[in-house]
Amino acid sequence: MRKYTVALIKGDGIGPEIIDEAVKVLDAVSVKEGFEIAYKEALLGGAAIDVTGEPIPPETIEIAKSCDAVLFGAIGGPKWDNLPRDKRPETGLLKLRKALEVFANLRPVQVYDELLNASTLKPEVLKGTDLLVVRELIGGIYFGQPRGYEGDRAYNTMVYTKDEVRRIAKVAFEIARKRNRKVTSVDKANVLEVSQLWRDTVEEVAKEYEDVRLEHIYIDNAAMQLIRDPRQFDVILTGNIFGDILSDEASMLSGSIGLLPSASIGEKYGLYEPIHGSAPDIAEQGIANPIATIASAAMMLRFQFSEERAADRIEQAIKQVLKEGYRTKDLSSFDAKEVVTTSEMGSLIAQYASQI
Repeated sequence: MRKYTVALIKGDGIGPEIIDEAVKVLDAVSVKEGFEIAYKEALLGGAAIDVTGEPIPPETIEIAKSCDAVLFGAIGGPKWDNLPRDKRPETGLLKLRKALEVFANLRPVQVYDELLNASTLKPEVLKGTDLLVVRELIGGIYFGQPRGYEGDRAYNTMVYTKDEVRRIAKVAFEIARKRNRKVTSVDKANVLEVSQLWRDTVEEVAKEYEDVRLEHIYIDNAAMQLIRDPRQFDVILTGNIFGDILSDEASMLSGSIGLLPSASIGEKYGLYEPIHGSAPDIAEQGIANPIATIASAAMMLRFQFSEERAADRIEQAIKQVLKEGYRTKDLSSFDAKEVVTTSEMGSLIAQYASQI
């Protein structure tokens, strides 16, 4: 029997609730597909600060590296907002990504027909949207040196090397080959030297993929086009800060940030998480939407373990549950047949995934 070990990092706020539902679904499909998953829990973020005084204790990195993949919930909250920057929960997540060298962040955005009315955009603009943001995750302005806050002056440094751009570009082109063979590279090459290097390097990589069409677009135009005509995009390739902004913008095409998963992958390790935050205002109320986390677990099965059939089961189950009108509170206004709790949604998806 195939066996895998997954590090569970539940984190803060709604993190524990949504991770529990993802585990419920993983356990259900593993039985049907004949493999086993063992779990090791680790602390990160506010939960780690409360116990150890640090946003990421060394043992968390050790556990993450000892497992086949990491499934992560969410971190942060007002309780820890006033801590020094290097002690905040978010710093722990950045350090984990860097430690695992997960340089490619994959954020798919698919608009479900059943939720076309959930977005503020017109259904005719959204219908058929299916895109993927490929974001470089461990370079750029979030990690560049020097950086500082000195009196009435603060500064950050945006840095990329050709090797960093080349490896993320290759990920985007490889994925595009399996989709609609189009890569849209987003930069600000008319203003930033680092973006010119980005563009030049992406063009070099494109020569290795003559079967994939490449287009360049400036970040400001990309933000506009994503709202004007999202169906024009297939794979969006971009750097850390631009990808951070664009993927959150793209999340609203679906109608709820609670629907969208992500995968952060490197040469060896993989970190899988929903793109939303910890939502402490709704924690422990049973109203959080677990779909993004469950879909992240499906991405883990596909990208990390090559368990394609199990991943398909989960993704089809999510579509079926939505088609039949089951909604968590965030989607309760949109063709809801029945509004269900976090746990009930997880159970429904697990049940359907077992039956498909």
